[in-house]
Amino acid sequence: MKLKIGVMGSGLEKSEQHIPKKSMQLAYSVGREIARHNCVLVNGACGGIPYESSRGAKGADGFVMGVSPAENLHEHVHKYKFPVDVYDLIIYTGFGFKGRNVVNVTNCDAVIVVGGHVGTLNEFTIAYDEGMVIGIMRGSGGIADFIDKIIKIVSKKTGAKVIYDRDPHELVKKVIIAIMQREEETEKIMLPRSYKKCKLC
Repeated sequence: MKLKIGVMGSGLEKSEQHIPKKSMQLAYSVGREIARHNCVLVNGACGGIPYESSRGAKGADGFVMGVSPAENLHEHVHKYKFPVDVYDLIIYTGFGFKGRNVVNVTNCDAVIVVGGHVGTLNEFTIAYDEGMVIGIMRGSGGIADFIDKIIKIVSKKTGAKVIYDRDPHELVKKVIIAIMQREEETEKIMLPRSYKKCKLC
């Protein structure tokens, strides 16, 4: 089964000019790297950073899953004015933004934060509190550039593994390695001592 990696970032549209061009470029590159590593990209099915990451994944023939705050396709398009063109699958939660964020994050094996504002901070705190693997795209602006300070202020150990890097390729690679290491540790705990993997596995 493919790993699912979420990209969390501001969903504001380009026309509002609140998202730096560099952040959008990094989001595209992160999405592309997720697809190149044969992982499923998951995001909030909206514009801005999530949309750019989806474009990057689709450009590399990846599979993209969106998690929408809307109840159905009509509401997704007409009420929220969110895109559908870059998604292979959209889950309609009907939970609004805050409820959607929980579903979005908890359906991932890990998340990567690129830029972002208050909604992204909400997604980060959900992932952090759940003890997940979290990648932080250094230099992407917004919340991403303050995560280390936020963690110090929170001063709470949750088991989350937070990984920082300025290079999209390296960040995605490190996140995948961290997920696999966790899976191996879990397997050691769950399997009896007498169990041995066959040579073909």
